[in-house]
Amino acid sequence: MHARVHITLKPGVLDPQGEAVRHALGAIGFNGVNGVRQGKVIDLDLHGIEPAQAEEQVRQMCEKLLANTVIENYTVEIL
Repeated sequence: MHARVHITLKPGVLDPQGEAVRHALGAIGFNGVNGVRQGKVIDLDLHGIEPAQAEEQVRQMCEKLLANTVIENYTVEIL
């Protein structure tokens, strides 16, 4: 079984990497990009577990380690 976690900064949290990408896009001719938010994707391979239990375990992983829930949101996909 495969799980994918998408982690993004919460709205209103400063995203300096996204701002750097936005600036760089303008510098190389891609005008009109008003905002960029950068995030991360974490893929996990899980074995010997039911889908519902896998989703709960991955959510616990996010709460305890993978995401900083003070400033980040996350979504979990079981594939």
